[in-house]
Formats: sequence, C-alpha cells, structure tokens
Amino acid sequence: MQIANDFATRRVEDLAYPCDDAPHRTRMLARMRSIVVAALIAACGRAAPATEAAPAPAIAAPAADAATSYAGRPIAPTMSYLGAGWLDRDDRIERERPDDVVAALHLTPGMVVADIGAGSGYFSVRLARAVGASGVVIATDVQPEMLALVTKRMATTGLANIEPRLVTPDDAGLAPGSIDLALLVDVYHELADPAAIMRGVRAARKPGGRLVLVEYRAEDPDVPIKPEHTMALAQIRAELGPLGFRELEDLEFLPDQRIVIFTPDR
Repeated sequence: MQIANDFATRRVEDLAYPCDDAPHRTRMLARMRSIVVAALIAACGRAAPATEAAPAPAIAAPAADAATSYAGRPIAPTMSYLGAGWLDRDDRIERERPDDVVAALHLTPGMVVADIGAGSGYFSVRLARAVGASGVVIATDVQPEMLALVTKRMATTGLANIEPRLVTPDDAGLAPGSIDLALLVDVYHELADPAAIMRGVRAARKPGGRLVLVEYRAEDPDVPIKPEHTMALAQIRAELGPLGFRELEDLEFLPDQRIVIFTPDR
C-alpha cells in the first residue's frame, strides 16, 4: 500500500484542480492502476486486490449531510491533504505572484491575520514575515494533516509567529475582536457553510478589519482550472453583500485570479 500511496500522491496534482479532459483522464487512471498493481506484485510476490491499487483521492471526503450548492453555485470539493504538493507547484510564483498579493494587503508589524484554509502554509509564511515577530498569523484548516505541513514549514523557515489551528466546516475558530485581516486564497468557493464561516469572520474582526478573497476568474475561459473552482466577480458580490460585507477594492493584476477586499458593513 505504501507503494500505491507514494505513486498516487505524486500524480495527485493531475486529479485536483486543472481542467478536465475526460478521455485522457480515463486512460491515465487505467494506466495508473495497472502500474500500481504491477508494483505491488513485484514488492509483495502476490497480486493485491484492485481496490488497494486505486489512486489516492485528490479531494477530502465530504460529510454525509454536507450541502452541495450555495447561492445557486456548486460548492467545490475541498482539496485533500494528499494533493498538497499542488499547492507548492513550481509555477505558482509566476502565475499567482504570492509576494505581490501579500504586498497589496498593506500589512504592518503587529497585525493579527487569519489565513483561513491555510493548506500547507504557502501563504502563512509570507504573511508571518509581513506582520513581523510582534504579529501573529492564525493558520486554520479542517484537515489536521494540512496543519502538520504548516508546522513543518514553520520549522524549515524558523518562523515562530504562526499558530496552526484546527477548525470545523461551520466554525471559523476565531475569537471575537481578534483579527485585523482574514485571507482566503482559493478557499471561499470550497466552504461547506459560507454563511457560518463569514459570521465568524465578521465577529472576529477588530475595528477596521478586512476580509480578502483571492479567487480564479470565472469570466475568463482561458483560466486553466476546473469551473467549480472559479468565481465570477458578480457572484462574489452577490454572496458577500447579504453576509454583511461591503466591497472596498477589486484588484485585477494577477494572470488568472482576482483579489477582492471587503470590510464589514457595520
């Protein structure tokens, strides 16, 4: 099984967010299963059941009663920790310009920032540097395995001002009046309960606190991502307004994504 898991993890980025090509996907899955079975036979000297050779899932299993849509759009499945390698892909610096994104937030030393759906901590470490040793980044995620990756990244970078925090799909896990900014990078469209999480974010803001969403543009057919992982600006506005947020700014300098900055309306 370790051989199967290692192989599947290396291929998981092919099963996660990039656009689908159904025939190619079918052929690739069949080829992957065949290779994994052969590897298991060679390692163990016996054939393994076909179910053991299936590739690792690229999405986290949803709760049995999880909603499948919100405000007229599908809720995208949450990426599994098995697909975390995709979060650190080589072209992310060029395509998503994370340092420019953080610079656009105008963070200052001492701020408290919530990195909601932090994943492997790709943005957490950049936020931590921006707020300095006197600031704090609360890196939240619903998967403990993702938070383990955040902790590992903290050790690698030597950053001690990141607090990994396990949360639930309907609770932002933030204390009232505790944060200056909440950042969700390619996360909002995956929230199982957007209304509940946004209520938590609104309550957690300090005076003048901001909410920042980074999302792939649904209006652009050339964006190389599955449609369920994109959002149109009109959809973002239609959802966040009723949830109690007022738009401050829409930044369009990224190749594939946009940054939308909100503040609570009261």
